[in-house]
Amino acid sequence: MKAFWRVFEYIWPQWPCLIVIVFSAILIGILFSLSFMTVVPLLKVMMGEEGLHGWVDRKICSWRYDIDFHVPDTIDFTNSENNSIAYYLLITNVEPNGRAEAAGLKGQDRIVGVIDDTRQGLNPVSRGRLLEELANAADKSSITLQLKRSGQSGELEDQQLQLNTGTNPFYVEFAVNSAKWIIGFVPRGMASNVKARAVIHIIILMCVVTIVRCIATFYQKYLAEKVVQIAIAGLREDVFSHAMKMPVGFFSSRGTSDTISRIVNDINATGRGVKILLGKALREPLKAVFCLVGAMVISYKLTLIFLCCAPFVLGLAALLGQKIKKYTRRSLRSSAQMLGRLDGAVSALHVVKVYSQQEHESSAYRKINRRYLKQSLGIAKVEAATGPTMEVFGMIAGSAALLVGVYWVTGANMQPSSFFGLLVALGIAAESIRKSSDIWNKAQSANAAAERVFAVVDEPAEFEKPGAIELPVFKERIEFKDVVFTYPGSDMPILKRVNLTVQAGYNVAIVGPNGSGKTTLINLVPRFYNTDSGQILIDGQDIRDVTLKSLRAQIGMVTQNVVTFNDTMAANIVYGRPNATREEIIAASKRAFADEFISILPDGYDTIIGEHGAGLSGGQLQRIVIARAILKNPAILIFDEATSQVDADSEAKIHNAIEEIMQGRTCFIIAHRFSTVITADIIVVMDNGRIVAQGQHSELMKTCPLYQSLYETQLVKA
Repeated sequence: MKAFWRVFEYIWPQWPCLIVIVFSAILIGILFSLSFMTVVPLLKVMMGEEGLHGWVDRKICSWRYDIDFHVPDTIDFTNSENNSIAYYLLITNVEPNGRAEAAGLKGQDRIVGVIDDTRQGLNPVSRGRLLEELANAADKSSITLQLKRSGQSGELEDQQLQLNTGTNPFYVEFAVNSAKWIIGFVPRGMASNVKARAVIHIIILMCVVTIVRCIATFYQKYLAEKVVQIAIAGLREDVFSHAMKMPVGFFSSRGTSDTISRIVNDINATGRGVKILLGKALREPLKAVFCLVGAMVISYKLTLIFLCCAPFVLGLAALLGQKIKKYTRRSLRSSAQMLGRLDGAVSALHVVKVYSQQEHESSAYRKINRRYLKQSLGIAKVEAATGPTMEVFGMIAGSAALLVGVYWVTGANMQPSSFFGLLVALGIAAESIRKSSDIWNKAQSANAAAERVFAVVDEPAEFEKPGAIELPVFKERIEFKDVVFTYPGSDMPILKRVNLTVQAGYNVAIVGPNGSGKTTLINLVPRFYNTDSGQILIDGQDIRDVTLKSLRAQIGMVTQNVVTFNDTMAANIVYGRPNATREEIIAASKRAFADEFISILPDGYDTIIGEHGAGLSGGQLQRIVIARAILKNPAILIFDEATSQVDADSEAKIHNAIEEIMQGRTCFIIAHRFSTVITADIIVVMDNGRIVAQGQHSELMKTCPLYQSLYETQLVKA
């Protein structure tokens, strides 16, 4: 779960909201348990002979003196044996080391009178009055208990014992005072009109509790959603920003769709896990906890029996969570592959159609989709098994508590109303636990997604030497000294001890067979990749010792694959120089012969270029990219097959534009067209990662067989 917890770096700054969320969840748990625990007071008022006040007094006596009494819910006074039950308290249990045991009280003793400093034992006294006297006895005082105890002959004998009330721990005092304060709102008495008023008070309390709980639920859910959305937005921005700083080689080796899937799908999956953690994972367990606390108040022994299955439930949850994590990790990987296949097929749809490969692409996509389906069904199977399995364990635990409870009720060790209240509390706790059963599974799914997200974050950014300096304006020369380079993941160097010196203002055409290292060589100049060994020097300064920003500020590039953004014409041209004016944009466009088609568009320079340049020809897109390079006005220009995808009319115009902007600049040109190559100051011939010749066209035609072959077979004579 280490990766998942890292998300909380984006959550802690919102600590005020977190405090409200946690407080609301606690309040919901307390009020939820109170809502259902009112069944006990209602049963006591409506059915019990003891009454609500008597039940509270008995609980207070249990807390203060560690003693339990048996008070039947109903009394059959037609039975002569029961005529005196209403006038004594039957002790059913005395806790070891408690005040009652210290006073000498025992089980089956019958308390018939209470004498303290304020009253002198008026007998007979009702059982309710006896409980009230015991519950409200002053602290640090001694009270005399009149009781009847079975003697050796089996006859009841009168006895008196002294019970020291002492002082109570703070938590007992808190419980006692809270119980007295709450019960003070309910009228005391057993008359029908008093019972009716008591029921009204309880119903009003239930309504108030429900309203407050609903308000707390709103704030808990809304603030949890707000915190998650803000945190995930921050994480998404940070991952994207880091991706922009990562080496080009990372995306070349792994592809872009996997990274896109991590930034979009995996971050969303992580967010869903955090939302559950701040929502249901707080709310439902707290409901269960407070319902169990209420059940413990009624009978801690039966509650502990109910909890006997907890270790098995926790172990099962951990096991299922690991399976969910495994399936989720595979599912996310398949999802990324599916996204990549979809993007490739749609982007190259014209190629797919012209070669009639629709069935092939559909088959490949189907294979990935089936793999994704398999992983999704694995997740569904585990999630479907979680709830029923938890219910089975819950039923076993509940049945055990039920059987013991029934035995106690029939044995007069527990009142039916308390037993029913306990069943309600345990039932609600079990339901909350059931709702919580998938929390661990969801957390494991989110953790698997978070691992993929932070795997991107943990990738090293482009290397910049500590203390790197600003590169001065380029004036003299660029030198390649014994440059060796190998692509990540490959064992074979693509460049092998390349040496080349280019003077400032020279135009260098690089030619060679496919795979000879032409594009790789020029990609080292802006440090898209770092050399394995050797140096690239600009005016004698190693480019690894300068800042990337100052280096790339002096470089412009027109790539083989035209890159435009889904934005306006003006925004695409101004991309390399954001502070340029509209007049400068138009001037650069005119020099690149782009203004002639932009100006006739209805929205002109505010026309949106569609995704992947939709709606424009290859030549038009090429001229927009050249206008971008012209506007930047760099000292070094790189043309990577810049004229290989345009028509004849665009070729002529672009050729003229290139000739103009190359004047006074250092240019590296990779082209297949003879008209572009022949105008270069130096032609560099590469083969198998090495420079095999350099010079001008006329020289190379005489001295370099490879160049002669390229001239005859690859250079277009247009």
